[in-house]
Amino acid sequence: MKTQHLDFLIRSWETRDRAEAFYLIRDVLAEYGLKCEPHGADRDVYDVELHYHNQGGEFWVVERQGKIVGTAAYYPIERGNNAVEIRKMYILPAARGQGLGKFLLQELESKIIARGFEEIWIETASILKEAVKMYENSGYIPTTGVETQRCDRLYVKSLGIKKLQ
Repeated sequence: MKTQHLDFLIRSWETRDRAEAFYLIRDVLAEYGLKCEPHGADRDVYDVELHYHNQGGEFWVVERQGKIVGTAAYYPIERGNNAVEIRKMYILPAARGQGLGKFLLQELESKIIARGFEEIWIETASILKEAVKMYENSGYIPTTGVETQRCDRLYVKSLGIKKLQ
């Protein structure tokens, strides 16, 4: 993956991104009063190869002037019907308000559709008001069954793709 949005470079995660991506996620969570869980919900950022690449998913970073200012990822999941979960969509405050979140979501959806998945699931927290609004405005439907302790909202979106039999 490699694309541009304004002066942001969105690219595939590389090993050298591990620490900077983790600290970005930790800092955004702290901004909203949420706790980073390096041995729980955020363990996947330490093991991107295991949790994303080896599972058929992707992890992207967003750079501006050589500094990581955002992340976005997805991987296949068991729940749902031929489904993926979008995870780790975080953007630093200085990079917000420029349509980057919506652009990332649309890029993720395009990639997921191109790969033939039928559903997208997203877990989030109510306190992430901007994200909740973006998901709801993008056709994600609230549902039940949150699995991540710090989250209290779960959304699903059917992509309307039928596999050929």
